[in-house]
Amino acid sequence: MHPIDWLIVLVYLILTMAMGLYLSRKGSKSLADFFVSGRSLPWWLAGISMAATTFSIDTPLYITGVVANRGIAGNWEWWTFGISHVIMIYIFAKMWRRSEVLTDAELTELRYGGDMGAILRGVKAFIFAIPMNCIAIGYAMLAMVKVVDALEIWQSLGIEAGDNNLKLFSVVGVSIFVLIYAGLAGLWGVVATDFFQFFLALFGAIIVAYFALGSVGGIHSLVEQVPIAYPDQDILSLLPVNFGGGEGWISFSKTAGITASTFFAYIFLQWWSWRRSDGGGEFVQRFAAAKNEADAEKAAWTFNIMHYVIRTWPWILVALASVVLYPDLADKELGYPKLMLDFLPVGILGMVVASLLAAFMSTVSTSINWGASFITNDLYLRFVKPTATQTELVLVGRLSSVLVTVLGAIAAFLATDVATVFRLVIAIGTGSGLVLILRWFWWRVNAAAELSAIVGSFLVGMVTSLSPWFKIEDFGWRIIFITISVTCLWVIVLVFTPPESETTLETFYQKVRPGGPGWSRERMKTGLFPAQDLGLDLQRVLASIFLLLGLLLATGGFLLLQQAIAWISLIVAVVGGVWLRHLSKLKIQPTPRPGLDDQI
Repeated sequence: MHPIDWLIVLVYLILTMAMGLYLSRKGSKSLADFFVSGRSLPWWLAGISMAATTFSIDTPLYITGVVANRGIAGNWEWWTFGISHVIMIYIFAKMWRRSEVLTDAELTELRYGGDMGAILRGVKAFIFAIPMNCIAIGYAMLAMVKVVDALEIWQSLGIEAGDNNLKLFSVVGVSIFVLIYAGLAGLWGVVATDFFQFFLALFGAIIVAYFALGSVGGIHSLVEQVPIAYPDQDILSLLPVNFGGGEGWISFSKTAGITASTFFAYIFLQWWSWRRSDGGGEFVQRFAAAKNEADAEKAAWTFNIMHYVIRTWPWILVALASVVLYPDLADKELGYPKLMLDFLPVGILGMVVASLLAAFMSTVSTSINWGASFITNDLYLRFVKPTATQTELVLVGRLSSVLVTVLGAIAAFLATDVATVFRLVIAIGTGSGLVLILRWFWWRVNAAAELSAIVGSFLVGMVTSLSPWFKIEDFGWRIIFITISVTCLWVIVLVFTPPESETTLETFYQKVRPGGPGWSRERMKTGLFPAQDLGLDLQRVLASIFLLLGLLLATGGFLLLQQAIAWISLIVAVVGGVWLRHLSKLKIQPTPRPGLDDQI
């Protein structure tokens, strides 16, 4: 890189550190200030932070690899999560906020009681904070290593960087930089820097897309050249399903590496089977930090629009350009940084490198803070020292941040391929989703069932992904097998273990007040009606799915000159939007209080 590019990157790093240090006093008062910003986070800041968290430096590399190897339709691997994220808006966001927990592991002892509830909380906190979280940090660091290598950053400084360890140490150095402001300022520092990092990263992605299109002669030329570069693959198809044609009304032909089993596993299983089916994970922190339930809902909508509609297509355009420009590139994921190096002018390259750093730092800072919250709140405070002072807990949170960063760096040393590790993260979290959903709406779900689902999904996911004897290569069949086996496991455990105590169930219901028929006994006993109209919310979910996925596909259809799917998708989006607007005008009628209102 040119010295001007380095100067731009340096200025960005200085500004980020200054902001983190300035906000450090906000995170030093208490555990709630450090991990949930004192529950005073504005909805727009929470929503943008959620979007920034899911946009790391690995994301454009991952999408470039997916498009080159499996076509645009391969993105349904993550697009289908939009279904669960829409459900999160109307079903779960408000309940998470009412629960007033710091982490999703803490919810377990609100929902369940006794020793089994405590064991579940500890096991869940450990699995989420250490192996799952650190693997995620590791593949973000791996992507950073690839970018450092592809952009020849060491070489631009006159240093021969043939040793991969040297490249990785440079990434760990950036992570330590992130650790400083994330460890000092807590969630306030994370979300404040997330806000600026998100828009810088988005701006950088748009710039790369602009120069990528220019390098191939514009969008019309791109659409013409992609089929020439890959004549045997239908890379431009937004759906891996052909409607009509010679092979029948619906066929599954000429797709770029995505099988029917994989696609249908995405559509019908993955979004409800994964471990964040109820909006868990880092999002819980943002919901818990929101000022109120309405702000939690707005934050969730902000995330969905930014994540699925706004920033998807700049990445895909760059990926398509790299397919045309570098058809013989061995590692397809490197097409993104290679295009940057070959076509971005001085100054612009520095700005885009800074934007990729922003994407990397926003994700890693969140993962560090999230993992530390489990260690501090759900392990140290719960099991080691329940009498710890707030000052001591903040210190433990900062030390835990260091531990998570170190373990993430170790995971990065072991990782080799971004897309493979991404699928591993999905696999080890698949299978537990249904029990996580049902625990909110059915009193019979107990701690033993959830514990078996969490541990089972982790173990079965690891075995079917990594074991040389039982590895399932087809990702769709792998997801199907994990889902079925883990579901059978926790259902059997549920049948042969007793339910939670009446006191525990009533306490949970009084706090969260979920809708649906699964809590009718508790409604009778407490005399409290639900705080949600589940039937109305489910209609809102369906309308919102039409709106979100319609906008997603319409945007892509118009960009890629696929007029038929563009107009059909736009009509679906409009229908969804009109329906949602109608539902939003309906007043939620209070549910009669059992035993009281029925006497009137």
